[in-house]
Amino acid sequence: MAHDTLKVGLFGIGLNAYWPQFAGLEPRLRGYIERVAEKLARPGVEIVNLGLIDDPEKAMDAGHQLRAADVDLIFLHVTTYAVSSTVLPVVQRAKVPVVILNLQPEAAIDYASFNALEDRTQMTGEWLAFCAACPVPEIANVFRRSGIDFHQVTGVLDGDAHVDREIEAWIEAARVAYVMSHNRLGLMGRYYNGMLDIYSDTTAQVATFGGHLEIVEIDELAALRKQVTEIEATARVDAFRDEFEIQPDCDPAELLRAARTSVALDRLVAKHKLGSLAYYYESTPGHDHEDVISSVILGCSYLTARGVPVAGEYEVKNAQAMKILDTFGVGGSFTEYYGIDFNDDIVLMGHDGPGHTKIAEGKTKVRPLKVYHGKVGSGVSVEMSVKHGPVTLLSVAEDGAGKLKLVVAEAESVPGPILEIGNTNSRYRFPIGARNFVEQWNAQCPAHHCAIGIGHIADKIEKLGLLLGIPTVKVC
Repeated sequence: MAHDTLKVGLFGIGLNAYWPQFAGLEPRLRGYIERVAEKLARPGVEIVNLGLIDDPEKAMDAGHQLRAADVDLIFLHVTTYAVSSTVLPVVQRAKVPVVILNLQPEAAIDYASFNALEDRTQMTGEWLAFCAACPVPEIANVFRRSGIDFHQVTGVLDGDAHVDREIEAWIEAARVAYVMSHNRLGLMGRYYNGMLDIYSDTTAQVATFGGHLEIVEIDELAALRKQVTEIEATARVDAFRDEFEIQPDCDPAELLRAARTSVALDRLVAKHKLGSLAYYYESTPGHDHEDVISSVILGCSYLTARGVPVAGEYEVKNAQAMKILDTFGVGGSFTEYYGIDFNDDIVLMGHDGPGHTKIAEGKTKVRPLKVYHGKVGSGVSVEMSVKHGPVTLLSVAEDGAGKLKLVVAEAESVPGPILEIGNTNSRYRFPIGARNFVEQWNAQCPAHHCAIGIGHIADKIEKLGLLLGIPTVKVC
């Protein structure tokens, strides 16, 4: 990726009329801003810190600076009372999402020490160092009347776990939005015939997430596959043995066939600089392309585990969902309903591949299949369960009016019997119960596929939706 650094703008606000009145107040507030800058700093993020803005003229200049710096997100640190004309010009010109940090230096003023001060001017200066909350309604009012969306984090500058979590979540959401806006999603083949729910407005995908759609040809993949040498294919089989638990009944010839396709897939992805891929194809019996498409599952799983999520059945929306979860660092495995275990109150979910091996419970198994149900050919496939513990389900869905929304649910991946059919499959327990979850999830009308990631990150996904300007529906 040519652009791999998220840029975060930061500025604090104050009122220049205070500086000659209250000794030491201005440098104290500037120190607060530097502490916020330290909170924001992390690898892969460039902080554009404009310091303290305390009059409208500086605000005008700050807006130009943030726009020239091409920031992706702004944190506005409210240090004390400031007039809204020191804020609006900055955000108006920058035209990126803004998070208001309503942070005071300590959880409360030390009333006894404060009231013991003999100089009331000194007392007022001390109070002003704490009154971050004062101008926030004014700022919110002006933003709303100016058509500017804003978000808030309220708390204490240091030692407030809520504040730290919120800042982390906003930066993570902005980073995911940034990656999605630069992602190159490959489209190879066609939709699975008759799956009307997965047919998608690809222009809406780019309009919402940004990025680029690169249409690639299976002919090119087949040509690249013919160029794979025996040595390269054998080396990939060895890599498969490290990545997967190859079952003893797997035919070595099938592993070699899958390895050739895997190497070719890697080269296709590298050539077109793809960050994700949606594919489906059938061909005709005996054709080279049938040989290719019936041997892709291991290679697609191998790519998915390495930051290039691959969605089968040409499920573009789910390729996006998988990329979102993977960019959040929680995986993103292709899945759908398998059934409901009403005795255990769990939902069985999985798919016929690919799987995200980095979030598997134990090592992902490779099993031979004589039939790819509903598809052409035969070969080897992956069988895995998602790690036991908290998980998040995500669907990128269309709302019926040409717009996108995010549908999310949090659950637990739990141990127990699965269907040992050479597919990915897991047991998920939902806080609202299996029956209730299924009905409420279905009521949001997503496609029948979704992506699964480990951990509970609905709050981060909700923030991503806010940054993208699309609704997020949390089912549970």
